[in-house]
Amino acid sequence: MLTIRQGIPEGLLDLQSHELYKKLSGPTLFQLPGRRNPPLFISVLLHGNEPAGWDAIRHVLYHCQSREFPRSISLFVGNVEAARFRQRHLEGQPDFNRIWPGCVVEDAPEYMMAKQIYDEMAANKLFASIDVHNNTGFNPHYACVNRLEAPYLQLATLFDRTVIFFKRPKGVQSLAFSNLAPSVTLECGQPDNPRGVAHAIEYLTACLNLAEIPTHAVAKNDIELFHTVAVVRIAPGVEVGFQGEDLDLRLIENIDHLNFRELPFNTLIGWQKNQQELVLRTADEQDQEVSDHYFHLDGNALRISRPVMPSMLTRNIQVIHQDCLCYLMERLALPDSVASSCE
Repeated sequence: MLTIRQGIPEGLLDLQSHELYKKLSGPTLFQLPGRRNPPLFISVLLHGNEPAGWDAIRHVLYHCQSREFPRSISLFVGNVEAARFRQRHLEGQPDFNRIWPGCVVEDAPEYMMAKQIYDEMAANKLFASIDVHNNTGFNPHYACVNRLEAPYLQLATLFDRTVIFFKRPKGVQSLAFSNLAPSVTLECGQPDNPRGVAHAIEYLTACLNLAEIPTHAVAKNDIELFHTVAVVRIAPGVEVGFQGEDLDLRLIENIDHLNFRELPFNTLIGWQKNQQELVLRTADEQDQEVSDHYFHLDGNALRISRPVMPSMLTRNIQVIHQDCLCYLMERLALPDSVASSCE
């Protein structure tokens, strides 16, 4: 299902993400030569409702059309079909950011496509990998890494001082490509905020002009590092929302404003109709169920059981069911092997 192209079709860069189906038949890998090699891999629209990556790279490509790119680019434009309808993914489709090598082996065409791209990039070698996303909740801009090594952290802090280290979920693009080159995921805020696109443009332009990625230690004052320790999902069949006493789980109205706040014990999350057992399903890095470690019921009130910091809490009910309610994070000290003082 993958199309590989050596150039940009005329008029493609004039299209918004929901219009790409007019020029692209589906997922497309563009191999664009530049002055330096190996190429920079950039993936956009792994989720069709997150246009910041496409808007940023089309701006960069448009302004480079009259001259040679400073570095070769391998650009993967992902879920064109879902982007047409501004959906994360369509019914019957897998999540395009859960299909990469390392995921549970599947026979669906999307999994075979992701492996084909991975194998192609492994054969060509890579300078770095950048996966660009939006998120639906109220979150700051931040970068994610999957290895605590200096080049990965340097690439992340070039985007923002807030950096998240994670090893789950499996099948994520950056996690797979971290075996090939320094790899990051960029989270550029909500889709309707132009600041996210501007930030991504600035970052991609800087990366394309790098001669090399710094390998020296990261200054401790230049980074706030967090570790994703668990993912929180809603149990199957549970009706969740924000209004209505008959909901299985009624969340507090401003729940996405809890993102990137260190929540104290007993913070209120919502209210459950069933007061006997939690309707949350929380998996740690070993995929063990740990909901009782982080949440408890106080009557029908659902509360936090230990200090923790959430990310990606959202008011989008569809995303809650398709992906998760949130991730839980803890602060992580920068390892001495990749840290330096400011002295």
